[in-house]
Amino acid sequence: MSFGIFRLYRESFSGLSRQIWLLALITLINRSGTMVLPFLTVYLTKELRWDYAHTGLAMSCIGAGSLVGSFLGGWLTDRIGYFRVILGSLLLGGLLFFVLMQVETLPLFCLTGFVLSTAADAFRPANFVAVSTYSTPENRTRSMSLIRMAVNLGFGVGPAVGGLVAFHWGYDWLFVLDGATCIGAALAFGVLLPDPRAPQTPTDPLYAPMPENAEKPSPAPSPYRDGPYMFFLLLMVLNAVSFMQLFHSLPVYFKEKLLLGEDRIGWLMALNGLLIVVLEMPLVYALENRFRAYRLVGLGMVLMGLSYVVYPLFGAYFPVALLSVLLITFGEMAAFPFSNGFVMSRASEGNRGRYMGAYSMSFATANIVAPTLGLNVAGAWGFDALWLIVAAMSVAAGLAVWAFGGKR
Repeated sequence: MSFGIFRLYRESFSGLSRQIWLLALITLINRSGTMVLPFLTVYLTKELRWDYAHTGLAMSCIGAGSLVGSFLGGWLTDRIGYFRVILGSLLLGGLLFFVLMQVETLPLFCLTGFVLSTAADAFRPANFVAVSTYSTPENRTRSMSLIRMAVNLGFGVGPAVGGLVAFHWGYDWLFVLDGATCIGAALAFGVLLPDPRAPQTPTDPLYAPMPENAEKPSPAPSPYRDGPYMFFLLLMVLNAVSFMQLFHSLPVYFKEKLLLGEDRIGWLMALNGLLIVVLEMPLVYALENRFRAYRLVGLGMVLMGLSYVVYPLFGAYFPVALLSVLLITFGEMAAFPFSNGFVMSRASEGNRGRYMGAYSMSFATANIVAPTLGLNVAGAWGFDALWLIVAAMSVAAGLAVWAFGGKR
């Protein structure tokens, strides 16, 4: 039994390129500094003493910047390449965390947060294209899962450390550490994965030289004219609004209803990432050739929705919070790797950046809606009403993927 599990782990990680492993390392460095976002709603409501409406507005401005950054990142990636977009995003985003730390007024916070998230989220489509470049069609989903593993390992470390830092030394240090890790990731990326468009030596082990007579690809169609893909992204938005309550509304709920300190909130948030690190790669390897991707995506969305129903059913207790985190984590592991793989397989060489940019924009759109919806509904009608609303959205999206996924 133990040997079979070990073999499953070994096989799930085999066959991935060296560049994918290096990209995962850089992603880990970057995401290990994810300390501001998980505590930002708590910081704004408790430290700056803003009400839910102002906090929701600030978070929605950050979401709007994410939307612009996702579009801009995809557009730029198709024109100047993923390397320059990733490097610029990490450097500028890191510097802007130091600026945001100094801001306490709502208008300036909204503006700075918008610019910061625009810069930071240009990274996403460029990173997706880098994964597609460094992988093969056969291992693309697993390559994406390895990057998600790095993201979630970093997210496991970041909130846990961030909760301790905020509890013992204050919130300013969260901004400092988040900015420093972004800049550190940029430096590592520039050194370990040099620009593939730059001149390379014949013995460079990372990049094969481009043929001198290589033809320029013909213009590729726009993802925004791909009707089934646009419908799929609409369902992703509905699901993502539900999922993102994990970052926006749940920390406030944990603080106010469960009376948890920032350190315990950080560990609850970290549990999500740590479970994904341990389980996602072998799970994807075991499932990717046995079930249709759209069925797994739909199942994951339904599980994410059910993760919120447990609070109205069982109440605000710590074991209920643990159950909720487990459900949303398994839903995430089923839905997101296979949705990433679907998008990468649908795109072509000339429009991959725009396709991945549109995919990232679905999450960015949700990032605009999620905090405003979550905190305003919670403030007006209570958290139980919020949990039922977002659960219905995610379950409906999952059922729609099941119903229409096989007809794309």
